[in-house]
Amino acid sequence: MSHTAPTREVLLRPDRLWDAIGDAPVDGVSVLVREGRIAELGRPLTADPGVEVIDMPGCTLLPGFIDCHVHLLDESAETSPVAYRTLTAVPALRALLDNGFTTVRDLGSAHLALNVALRTAVEDGLVRGPRIIAAPNILSPRGGHGDKRPELSQRYGTQIGAVADGVEEVRRAVREQARAGADWIKFAGGGGFSSPADSPDSTAYSQTEMDTLVATADDLGLPCATHAFGDRAVLRAVAAGVRSVEHGCFATSRSHTAMEEAGTYLVPTQYVQTYFLDRLDDDAFWSDSMSFTRTSYRTHAERLRDGLRRPARTAVKVAFGTDAGMFPHSENWREFPTLLDHGFTALRALRAATCVAAELLGRPDLGTVTPGATADLVAVQGDPFQDINATGRARYVFQSGRLVKGPESGRCPTRR
Repeated sequence: MSHTAPTREVLLRPDRLWDAIGDAPVDGVSVLVREGRIAELGRPLTADPGVEVIDMPGCTLLPGFIDCHVHLLDESAETSPVAYRTLTAVPALRALLDNGFTTVRDLGSAHLALNVALRTAVEDGLVRGPRIIAAPNILSPRGGHGDKRPELSQRYGTQIGAVADGVEEVRRAVREQARAGADWIKFAGGGGFSSPADSPDSTAYSQTEMDTLVATADDLGLPCATHAFGDRAVLRAVAAGVRSVEHGCFATSRSHTAMEEAGTYLVPTQYVQTYFLDRLDDDAFWSDSMSFTRTSYRTHAERLRDGLRRPARTAVKVAFGTDAGMFPHSENWREFPTLLDHGFTALRALRAATCVAAELLGRPDLGTVTPGATADLVAVQGDPFQDINATGRARYVFQSGRLVKGPESGRCPTRR
């Protein structure tokens, strides 16, 4: 089974266009899409007979958004039957696409390479959702952030997680990820707030282990992303040659300078941190199973709030990522206003989710509205440069030139 073929030609007429190259949107520019790619931009463009025309009054047309850090599979269903757990991703995929996110990088789960199968299902048109770039699992030492149920291992010998210790285990684990169909390798460079056996301050792998992990991935043509919060974990990962650091919320100028010099990308995932910080006093929100997470956030709250403001003051290449799945996927757009709350400009935040994200992922065909680019597009109601919350009002979404979402009112787009 394959995707329905894209419309041969369609002319889009938004009120304004932002191509991700300029510093601001431009009024009155139309976009001609042909065979799934951007064919032409102009003011005005006239449609030849038979060309479909879609008017978008009040809308800004932008490149399709890219979320570089999501988790599509429900972690609470980790021990459920595989078929059920795979299906938990279906509503997540729909929600992300409806928000205008036409590409996501899924940074894996503790067990099984299910996101690789989801990637194929989306490509084959079996499931509606964003294009998926997959890191099958998070590699972790025993007792690290990806060792999700250490109590089961201790009591029953059942291991939940892609755990690997020492040079040889790490090398083998990377090769197993490649064999499973990985686009990326994700590993825990340090601990986290939701880790049952470590803390966000901890550092998971030695420099030798990280060097081996990244070098093995590089031999296989696979880039690496690391989960890391503090300087020691970040600095080791940058020295090893990772392409992106995920979170980095406790990183100081030492780490930021090293990242700038190495060209390492930061994916700061700021909304997820405020999502939990803002609910610390809400007893109904925290279940017994999350009590250690609540304690960890309380312990680090002030330091975390301070750390969230640092990246905007740096020249680090920041790519948009949310950690959606730790909160409802439908809220991932809220990363945009959260970035602005912490000092980012609208321009930098929007580029983080378009051209910079595409650069991180090695997809030069994505992230801009330029001739020859893949016609992944989102039209939002309003102007996000004036009101960043417009990013939460996706009215039209195109994926490879196909209209996959029309107006939320249910009315058909204007066509001539």
